[in-house]
Amino acid sequence: MTATMDITRARIAATEPVIRPHIRRTPLVQADLALPAAPVTFKLEMLQHSGSFKARGAFANLLLRQVPQAGVVAASGGNHGAAVAYAAQRLGMPATIFVPDITSPAKAERIRGYGAKLVIAGSRYADALAASEAHVALTGALAVHAYDQAETLLGQGSVGLELEQDAPGIDTLLVAVGGGGLIGGLAAWYAGRTRIVAVEPEQSPTLHAAFEAGAPVDAPAGGIAADSLAPRRVGELMFPVARAHVERVVLVSDDAIRQAQAALWSHLRLVAEPGGAAAFAALLSGRYRPSPAERVAVLVCGANTTAVNFDS
Repeated sequence: MTATMDITRARIAATEPVIRPHIRRTPLVQADLALPAAPVTFKLEMLQHSGSFKARGAFANLLLRQVPQAGVVAASGGNHGAAVAYAAQRLGMPATIFVPDITSPAKAERIRGYGAKLVIAGSRYADALAASEAHVALTGALAVHAYDQAETLLGQGSVGLELEQDAPGIDTLLVAVGGGGLIGGLAAWYAGRTRIVAVEPEQSPTLHAAFEAGAPVDAPAGGIAADSLAPRRVGELMFPVARAHVERVVLVSDDAIRQAQAALWSHLRLVAEPGGAAAFAALLSGRYRPSPAERVAVLVCGANTTAVNFDS
């Protein structure tokens, strides 16, 4: 597979059985939570191996690409690094993970726990990425990009395959966006058959800025979810797929994300990191208002946080 290959439903379907022995089929739960819409379907991808959906793309890379003796290297805000470290450990490959200093202690500890070498590099994802690229040039290790690699998108697209099989009547899917690997894979899977709504923090509007500019551009990278939803820009590979199949981008505040975390805990006893709760924040805050009969699904995509009780 090459980086320029099309990201399509057929290729996602072909990738899924390759990674299936190594990933969990994550469950669904329905709840109304006093929202104006019909009961919401939550896809609990925070229960995936390594604590986020990222394990899917990590295994796709390691199983579909040739891995040299030097092993693999990844730059990450935390979740991708944990996923690559987990996949490498399971497959018996060495891994080096570069993260910025804003990475949460929970994510850093998880990466170390999987046996990878952890390197702190700079204050933002872009800094860690630059350091990882220098490491690749020096060692010949295989770079596993968090979102701008074909295999990454194909692996993440398997979330859509599962969701369509388990909840075939969904009208709308709300998805948090960082670099865009997840929403790119999902948009390619559904290809317009289900409404895809992107959700981003107001302080990290990467896809929003790209849609306005007509191409990926640099955007601010801050806020409560900066360790998972704040790359400098969205990926080149995902952008044409998103432009074709993502209906809109909704921006949410940090306060709305905190409230979504608290609601997931208080109503469902689900622990979600800020980035994992962002998609639900759009619904809870009213930034996305479904029609009364609209069947909505929300992807809860990550749980790598040390916070386990949001009760006041």
